Amino acid sequence: MNQNRRVALITGAATGIGRATAVALAADGFDVVVNYRRSEQAARETASLAQKKGARTLLYSCDVSDDRMVRKMLASVEQELGRLDALVNNAGTTTQVAPQDLEALTAEEWDRVFAVNVRGVFQVSRAAAPLLRKSGGSIVNTASIVGLRPGPQPLPYAASKAAVVNLTKLLALNLGPEIRVNAVAPGWIQGDWMKRMLKDNYDELLARRAKHTPLRHCVTAEDVAEVIVNLITSNRLVNGEIVVIDGGYAATT
Repeated sequence: MNQNRRVALITGAATGIGRATAVALAADGFDVVVNYRRSEQAARETASLAQKKGARTLLYSCDVSDDRMVRKMLASVEQELGRLDALVNNAGTTTQVAPQDLEALTAEEWDRVFAVNVRGVFQVSRAAAPLLRKSGGSIVNTASIVGLRPGPQPLPYAASKAAVVNLTKLLALNLGPEIRVNAVAPGWIQGDWMKRMLKDNYDELLARRAKHTPLRHCVTAEDVAEVIVNLITSNRLVNGEIVVIDGGYAATT
């Protein structure tokens, strides 16, 4: 084991932003911990892609809403890799209940989304903090543009991402000066997540969004990963910030 290589833990790393971030960090010289909950085959594919970039990988199945499992995961990171330099809190979930259908949304569904998207961010950050303090590390949380302004997303998802925005600022205040904490807030992202949300309207609606975006481009997972890596490896005085990644759409409409 090369103790000089930095180590990053990415939650929800099996697909999408998590996968793109794991690969980008591997290319930047990090060994990576690929966290997933159920998608083992996809997570193994992420690990393989990271290994091709030169990374040593640790594959770990963990539900971030379960504090006992989270603490075991961080203990394994310390035992297997010896350090932690970066944490990307990317694990997230949503519901299929339409935002206008208030009566269809159950308390159980609301709590499930918040357990992963908000409590999970706190629990993983808390468990990782001792290792990150030793390394002077960094945390980046995945928020969303709908955590900053209204959008056509299910209510618990949007509200949970607003909570992540506030939690990011609180963690930045309370984990400094050793640990920096920031978040990214992507706009509409090309790929499977938006396909599930938009269904048959995916191509038409993304094309319309791109047309009304100053950069004429909807975000990709790789675009988001690029910003996350930059927040981790540079921008040393950037702390407690929420970086919107949407080609300028939210700023100009």
